[in-house]
Amino acid sequence: MDEIGVSQQYYIATRSSPADDRTRVLKYGSLFAVFDRYGDIEPLGMGEQGIFAHGTRFLSEMVLYLWNSRPLLLSSTIKDDNFLLTVDLANVDVYYEDEVVIPRDTLHLMRSKFLWQNACFEEFKLVNYGLSPMVIPFRLAIGADFADIFEVRGTRRERRGRRMDDEATGEQITFAYEGLDGSLRQTRLHCDPPPQLISPSELGYNVSLRPKEEVRLHLAISCDVDAETRAMSFGDARTRALSEFRKTSASRARIRSTNDRFSRWIKRSAADVEMMIVGNAEVGYPYAGVPWFSTVFGRDGIITALEMLWLDPSIARGVLEFLAATQATEVNAEIEAQPGKILHEMRHGEMAATGEVPFGRYYGSVDATPLFIMLAAAYYQRTADLEFIRGLWPHIQLGLEWIDTYGDVDGDGFVEYAKHSRKGLVQQGWKDSNDSIFHSDGTLADAPIALCEVQGYVYAAKLAIAEIARLLGDEQYAAKLASQANSLRSQFEEAFWCSELETYAIALDGRKRACQVRASNAGHCLYTGIASYDKAQYVAKTLLSSAFFTGWGVRTVAAGEARYNPLSYHNGSVWPHDNAIIAAGLARYGFKDLAGQILLSHLDVSSVVELHRLPELFCGLDRRQGEGPTLYPVACSPQAWAAGAAFMMLQACLGLSIDCLRRRIVLDRPYLPQGIPQLRVGPLSIGDGSVKLHMERGAYTVQVHLVDKQGEVEVVLK
Repeated sequence: MDEIGVSQQYYIATRSSPADDRTRVLKYGSLFAVFDRYGDIEPLGMGEQGIFAHGTRFLSEMVLYLWNSRPLLLSSTIKDDNFLLTVDLANVDVYYEDEVVIPRDTLHLMRSKFLWQNACFEEFKLVNYGLSPMVIPFRLAIGADFADIFEVRGTRRERRGRRMDDEATGEQITFAYEGLDGSLRQTRLHCDPPPQLISPSELGYNVSLRPKEEVRLHLAISCDVDAETRAMSFGDARTRALSEFRKTSASRARIRSTNDRFSRWIKRSAADVEMMIVGNAEVGYPYAGVPWFSTVFGRDGIITALEMLWLDPSIARGVLEFLAATQATEVNAEIEAQPGKILHEMRHGEMAATGEVPFGRYYGSVDATPLFIMLAAAYYQRTADLEFIRGLWPHIQLGLEWIDTYGDVDGDGFVEYAKHSRKGLVQQGWKDSNDSIFHSDGTLADAPIALCEVQGYVYAAKLAIAEIARLLGDEQYAAKLASQANSLRSQFEEAFWCSELETYAIALDGRKRACQVRASNAGHCLYTGIASYDKAQYVAKTLLSSAFFTGWGVRTVAAGEARYNPLSYHNGSVWPHDNAIIAAGLARYGFKDLAGQILLSHLDVSSVVELHRLPELFCGLDRRQGEGPTLYPVACSPQAWAAGAAFMMLQACLGLSIDCLRRRIVLDRPYLPQGIPQLRVGPLSIGDGSVKLHMERGAYTVQVHLVDKQGEVEVVLK
């Protein structure tokens, strides 16, 4: 396959512009919905809008018409807890024989919708503010294509399953599709009250309203796979769903600042992480992102858990439990499985079930396994839950064996990857575009490839687990792991350092040649501590140079590199989670001001994007005065690790760590960037205790005040 063909494998196709660049997203468990600002689903543009469940689009069209015209949009927003989408609409001028008989804005229509369990619930409230009675022709154009998410992304299929006959009753219409995997997928639209018109293409009412009268119509859209569910009323569903949402968020620590922009960003970010978890079958596990990655991803879940660990360790526990349960136990080249390897991705759609794509349960990531071990060690430090770690210990050991055997096939001490599956990913680090790993002349690196950050993950994993092995009484194993980590650090410095670039090479290729490219991956080497202090100073300077730092964040690849493209997915764009890891790495080596610079740049992004929500990525163009960042057209939003980035950046600036075994919260030379004069955090839980902290930025230091303390907890300021 030529380079163009290779680079488009599992590519998200963009044959036309998105139908709406400011979509509205709701999610609950495996169910998610992408609407335009009207609350409609338009079968236009890239076709990314719809109601999706289990990797399938169950509703592909739902467009509202009043008097056969689309209404006027007044406002459209998602509540800051991400529960409810509310849209205010009004009628356009209604004519009869060239005369306006109903002026615009006479009718107010408010749409309210939310997701719960396997259904989308919607209320339409119509109010007549005119002086005369009116009859409103209200119509919804509807359709269901049952497209697999990979079809929506642009993958072509040789054949599809069978579309069943539509079934319509007085109050309900059912669309059905029997997939090639043998599963029956059904979309049920239940109307209350029953419509006057119901057909496979539309639902219709003639709504009579006296002056100042209002009426409410309700619609429940159920997405079923091999099952049938009973429609629930809008009111009952809303009451039960709100109760669940409030219970979930009640224990969450709050972060507030006198900088209102920062508070809004933090609040939306927390709600986004929560939304990516609530309702999931995998308890506590954050799905990666909507719309393209709303499912379990190993790497994404681990990094989100690390970002949120200081605030909510339950996420880490959920991630660790599920990844341990799905850890590979045998060799299967088609899905890149090897004993001890941690899951990369798990899909439930028709194409995954039939093997048209390999992602039903897929293990093609080189970094998920050492990251899993890093998270396990970090979780222990945060919770002191040694019994949980004992239960996880066989999985940790199996992961370490994978690192030393399958991860390092040639025995040179470095963990490498090469594609084994016919349909799998070519690049298996977090930058998994096929053209993301290359030499200085632009030539793509040959496999097997050893990424610089992966060596850092392995180093950190072994060093941290050595400490836990000592706690478990295995001194010999602990000494072995510590020795391996130290040897790896020495080898790493020798093989990866590029003095002329003042940073680490992005990778070694199959012939052990350094890919001498300036890339953000080196920042992860600071995060893991594998970088020596003298080299870290150069890396820090390089990452914040004009070749990398756009004013909105650090690029994935420096300007001037052969494949640099600020509009690309991985070769010059800005990713919030990548920047969070870089910020944490900078802070680790004492560069708190630089970490603060990254935090402030992303705060500025949050202030100009809709809903204060950081997307998966945005373009790496330089900041221009008076303009916002250039958005990437097919970025997921929300994306779990983009939402979690705010919390890792803040933790980095505060130098905050939690040692649960000693019941201590440590703030190591805390730093608050200019613009965040005061901050209140809490309650931070430590075992059965907790604290609330108030921080105030001074000229040279940050003053920390203990607002409230429950139980035996010590706050240490260094």
